[in-house]
Amino acid sequence: MDPETQWRDVDSYLVAETVAEDDALVAARASAREHGLPPIEVAPNQGAFLSFLAQVAGARRVLELGTLAGYSTIWLARAVGPHGHVTTVELDPRHAEVARQNLDRAGVAAHVDVEVGPALDVVARLADTGVEPYDLVFLDADKASMPAYLDLAMRLVRPGSVIVGDNVVRGGGVADPGSPDPGVQGVRGFLHAIGTDPRLEGTALQTVGSKGWDGFAVARVR
Repeated sequence: MDPETQWRDVDSYLVAETVAEDDALVAARASAREHGLPPIEVAPNQGAFLSFLAQVAGARRVLELGTLAGYSTIWLARAVGPHGHVTTVELDPRHAEVARQNLDRAGVAAHVDVEVGPALDVVARLADTGVEPYDLVFLDADKASMPAYLDLAMRLVRPGSVIVGDNVVRGGGVADPGSPDPGVQGVRGFLHAIGTDPRLEGTALQTVGSKGWDGFAVARVR
């Protein structure tokens, strides 16, 4: 058996044993395929991981960059509960509409705002308007802009807030300092910032599974 097939088989087993993915979550993933959205949402066990991070952090306010069909948004919205709030930012209006339908089906739309537009513009506006700090920030938009997203996120957090970056291994490409891939260079800048910014403490982990070879970075604001 080739490694990627084995990774997927193990992920299927782990999800079946440990993840309670209900009809609304299954429908959110299916709707992405039905509407032709790319299959790049987090895996079910990764969604559960994000939910646990939010709960361990005691998060009541979450900012997500990269909504897609709203699959991870549902996990995060359920983690913060009905008295919490999630702001999620999506570039594509068509994706945002699919997400809104999925959030409504999951019963969490009342405490989720779907902002449409370039993430850098939306987050800068949020920072400029002085919104209440976010307890968890999930960065899952374009990777070339990861350092800029982190800079802006630091204006929107408080001591103890958690910042999570997705897709930071890039199939191993992140280890190549000469890579011409803007996404790789963006992630490298993001990871360097986490490791050198005295306001942050964090680490990064490789993952393998149904989403291939990739990883998460997790940082905490000191």
